[in-house]
Amino acid sequence: MRKIGLLFLCLVQLSCTGQVMEKINGVSFVGSREKVTQQQVDAVVGINAGYAAVMPFGFIRDLHSPDIVFDTDRQWYGETRRGAKQYIQLLQKNGIEVMLKPQIWIWRGEFTGGLKMGSEEDWKALEASYDAFILTYAKLAEETNTKLLCIGTELEQFVKNRPQYWKALIKKIRAVYQGKLTYAANWDEYPRTSFWDELDYIGIDAYFPLSEEKTPTIEQLKAGWRPHKERISLLSETMNKPVLFTEFGYRSMDYTAKKPWLVDQNQMAVNFEGQVNAKKAIFEEFWTEDWFAGGFVWKWFIDHKNAGGDTCNRFTPQNKPAEDVLQQYFNRYR
Repeated sequence: MRKIGLLFLCLVQLSCTGQVMEKINGVSFVGSREKVTQQQVDAVVGINAGYAAVMPFGFIRDLHSPDIVFDTDRQWYGETRRGAKQYIQLLQKNGIEVMLKPQIWIWRGEFTGGLKMGSEEDWKALEASYDAFILTYAKLAEETNTKLLCIGTELEQFVKNRPQYWKALIKKIRAVYQGKLTYAANWDEYPRTSFWDELDYIGIDAYFPLSEEKTPTIEQLKAGWRPHKERISLLSETMNKPVLFTEFGYRSMDYTAKKPWLVDQNQMAVNFEGQVNAKKAIFEEFWTEDWFAGGFVWKWFIDHKNAGGDTCNRFTPQNKPAEDVLQQYFNRYR
């Protein structure tokens, strides 16, 4: 009885620390023209990642077009169904679990949150097209025993204007896929997403503005996180759902935490310290919380040896000091 009592006390103490023994430590595994090789997966294993997001793509002509083109011979291999399947199976063979995250790309990189139809006819056409797109990958997720499926990424106007469609879609997905579901809401969208109660995780692409400093310190970044963190944790408590950062990341450039969502600031000076500090701050603020499930760093290219490096100011942590940060914290919270 004494041993049982001590075990119970230890479990209570662990709970009180707010720490969870296992987290979803993931990378956003970018689709390529080629098949993924064992050597390329070895690099993911080497940073102690336990998950990877595999991201096949569908394409739309403009913000008001209802037609999604996907799984064609004109796409890169890694962006198609057959490519996604090959990526998933090799990752799984290496003990890496997968979130399948089908995404939409709008011509010229228009923000997907603005996808909005001008007529009921076009809304119906978009819904039929999205059904075909997402259910194709829901069936692939079931076929490959994929642990997690993301049902959409940053589609605020589509979600806002067609709430009943999304609730019906979730039922269709659950009819063919038995794993866990999330949706990747943009950082300023997630409070208004109407169907968190239907999913398993509250998913957030976590590009929150944190600091206007050129090279913010870890403490400045933590202070920037706290008001956002308070609102996120309150939503988690209200919905009784864990939170997953479906994307998180910072560019290796000056002012990296001012507007972390920017992708077009290519003239900014390389700044590895800012990227490192931002990575450390997010791990230290969130990975010890019991309501927080983990996240997927944006982004990881399959050709590791040629990705990132000394002159790169982009998001990837590859071949930069931030890669060591990932390895360290993924190991700590694996």
